[in-house]
Amino acid sequence: MKNLFSPEWMQAYQAQWNQDQELKEALAQIHFDSNIGYGFKNDAHPRGVIIVQNGEVIAAEPYHNQPLNWDLRADEKDWQQWLKRGIKMMGLSTAYVQGKMKFAVGDYTAMIKDPRMVKPFLKTFAVMGQVS
Repeated sequence: MKNLFSPEWMQAYQAQWNQDQELKEALAQIHFDSNIGYGFKNDAHPRGVIIVQNGEVIAAEPYHNQPLNWDLRADEKDWQQWLKRGIKMMGLSTAYVQGKMKFAVGDYTAMIKDPRMVKPFLKTFAVMGQVS
């Protein structure tokens, strides 16, 4: 596996995301545009960023001070576990409450209350798990 959130990994993630029609269509229906950062809890900044327009990832790149709508952080061991097994709603809630998953930017509470967003969000973990 490529190094998690490295430029190569982010490019592979973009390709996997864009191949998943169910994910793209669900987000296109709600006109989802977002800059999403991914990284590790103790880092000052995310490692990688995807830029999503109308549900499709149009760019995947290293973080270089892009404005973010979401910034997801966790320890590498937790990321690896979620990528291997995926994550369900209960697991997401537990990870958030226990502080394993941090939203450095973004409104976790608003997202989980909107089924149009939470289902695709959970799906992104399965898509990440397909990156090799």
